[in-house]
Amino acid sequence: MAHQQRSQARLSPSSDTEDMAMLLAPRLAYFAGVARTEHVTRAAHEMQVPQSTLSRAMVRLEEDLGVDLFARRGRTVSLTPAGRTFLTSVERALAEIEKAADEVRADADAATGKVAFGFLHTLGAETVPGLIHAFRADHPRVRFSLVQNYGEAMLERLRAGELDLCLTSPVPDAPDLVARRLDEQKLRLVVPADHRLASRRRVRLAEAAEEAFVTLEPGYGLRRITDDLCEEAGFRPRVAFEGEEAETLRGLVAAGLGVALLPPPAVPRPGVVELTVTAPRAVREIGVAWLDGHPDTPPVAAFKKFLLSRRGSLLA
Repeated sequence: MAHQQRSQARLSPSSDTEDMAMLLAPRLAYFAGVARTEHVTRAAHEMQVPQSTLSRAMVRLEEDLGVDLFARRGRTVSLTPAGRTFLTSVERALAEIEKAADEVRADADAATGKVAFGFLHTLGAETVPGLIHAFRADHPRVRFSLVQNYGEAMLERLRAGELDLCLTSPVPDAPDLVARRLDEQKLRLVVPADHRLASRRRVRLAEAAEEAFVTLEPGYGLRRITDDLCEEAGFRPRVAFEGEEAETLRGLVAAGLGVALLPPPAVPRPGVVELTVTAPRAVREIGVAWLDGHPDTPPVAAFKKFLLSRRGSLLA
């Protein structure tokens, strides 16, 4: 049987999909209710809406589609072939909407919700596991979606709404972000075990001016700090190798391919010696950042409060 076409559709076949969705979406649940009961009065009672509202909604739905969805016999209705085809997709769409609603409600639950948390690779071995362990002592069922990346990439994910909070360095200064300094971390000059400076405990950074450096790639916060400290010490570092991860740089140093300014390792690395830098003051600030004006769910608010309470002891 061919689908019966209505003579005056409100939208042409060439109308934008977005426009069609905006017109149809409010009426889909009404349609599914009427289709399920095959009775307008009964469906209106179950959905607790006036029968006249429901009837008008079905008429408008058919007008918008330009297709008869129901065959009517008084208040009793039955689906046309077009109606049955439409119902299959409507039920699937409503199920997806309900699933999405359940997911966002679960993520916002104070006891069992989710925090999307980003942090630097160098904080992943000890600092972040320790923080989450301490937080979950009072919030044992809060879930975490963890993202390790370099600072600028995490800030972009904050702006995109993919992260709730991130630990980064340097502490960002941007009008669309809120950032709080939490702690600072000493940087060491890492040299090969057989290096001319390896017998020392302390060193001025200027003493490494002629050395080849292995560094993180441009765009990483630690690379910017390295360049700034070297400039402060009176030289521009001669970069031999660039990488994406601090422990890889340690491996390059151990292989005799250069020296590096790095935060302390989680586990001592054989083949290298880590020297305290006495001048200039070699530290990096660690801070937490979030999107300004972005409302927090209860679990995010609780974890943010916890992080701020660790100011000065984040890296302990």
